[in-house]
Parts: sequence; C-alpha cells; structure tokens
Amino acid sequence: MERIIYQQMAAIENQHWWFVARRQILASILRRINLSSQTYILEAGCGTGGNLDLLSQFGHVSAFEPDREAREHACRKQNPNQYDIRDGYLPDSIPFESAAFDLVVALDVLEHLDDHCRCLAALRKHLKPGGWGLFTVPAFPFLWSRHDELHHHRRRYRKTGLAAALRTAGFENLRIIYFNTLLFPMIASVRLVKNLLGEHISRDDQMPPEMANRILTQIFASERHLVGRLPLPFGVSLLATARNPML
Repeated sequence: MERIIYQQMAAIENQHWWFVARRQILASILRRINLSSQTYILEAGCGTGGNLDLLSQFGHVSAFEPDREAREHACRKQNPNQYDIRDGYLPDSIPFESAAFDLVVALDVLEHLDDHCRCLAALRKHLKPGGWGLFTVPAFPFLWSRHDELHHHRRRYRKTGLAAALRTAGFENLRIIYFNTLLFPMIASVRLVKNLLGEHISRDDQMPPEMANRILTQIFASERHLVGRLPLPFGVSLLATARNPML
C-alpha cells in the first residue's frame, strides 16, 4: 500500500468507525466458532496491528507482515512480550512452522495478492487438521474506486470467486456471507458518484467528525447481531470461514 495509508491506518484504526465496528463483528463470528482457550492463531498481513488485541481474546497470537513500517507500528502499539510479530510474506515466506495453528486469519489481505489461490494454500498448510480459516475481502467489482487503487488492490470479489479460490486452495466447509450491508447504499452511492465525477482527492478512510463517526460505528456494529444469522443479500465486504480437512 501507499506509505501514507499505513501512517493513516496506525493513527485512526482504534477510533475510526470501520475498524471499530468490524472488530465487533469479527468477535461475534469468532465466538460462534467456539475455539478452545489453548487456541493458536496466526494473522497473515497484520498491517499496523489493529486486530491483535481482538485476536488475543481468543488465543495465543502470532503474526507476520511484509512491510517494515507497518510492522514497526504494530510492534510499538503492543506489549512486545504479548505477541510474536515477524517479517514474512505470502506465499513463500511464512516465518512459522507448518501445521502449528488452530486458526489462520487474513483480514482484507487476499485482494492485495497476485496469486491468491497459492497464498491461501500456503496458509492452509499452517493449519492443524480440522483448523479454521477466517478471511475478509472487499465485495463487488462495480464498487472499484480510487480507494482500491491507493490500497493497491488487485481485485474486489464476488461470492463465487472467493469460494472458488478457497476450494482450489483445499479448504472445505465454506461459509461465505456479506457484511457492511446497512451502510451499503450510502457507500455505493458515494463511490459511484466519485467515479462518475473523476474524484481522485478525498479518501474513504479519513477520520469523520466525532458525531458522524459515532453514528456510523453504531450502525455498522449493529450487524454483529445479523451476520451469520440472517442471509444478508449484499454488502461492501465478504466474510468467509472455512476448514482444513481432517486427516
């Protein structure tokens, strides 16, 4: 990603509505997976470390991140003895032993990768038999915007494309659902208008005014009561859970 994106992310991911609400939704999904207290978790592409505290509520967390500046932000935020954060990248340089983890997580990572199938297969090899994968990606190619370009995205996903990639990588028991549904009309309208007018200046991940940020957080976070329980028909993002086959 652009250098300024990492700097912005490190500054706002503890307060910005999208990050805060997404963590609440992810927590509700992780509770339903019913992980044990001795769960070992690997986060691929941990960025500036905004998800590490959340994941640590569900087990022992290791992570890797290829960008040095992002990794340094993650290490500065966290107790250095609490997490094992290393330099590494997908698919060929995962700095941990294979078949060591009960859960692998890649949150808005796959869209940055050229060969997402090979990267998913590499992550699956680091799962114990029967282990879980949790993945989020941006949805719908028609929502492509300057935001995607600045974040160096390769693609946005449809359900069918994400499912095909996971199956090609060897995952099974797939469940793929939309989220960020309630705000979809607003976000889609803003992006389409920006694209139509050729707007290339403002970014979607800037910090909004406090009241707007609070309202957006409440709306988006309310989906934690819906995601996985009701078949939401569309959303700005997709969330997938999948399992590594048993031996």
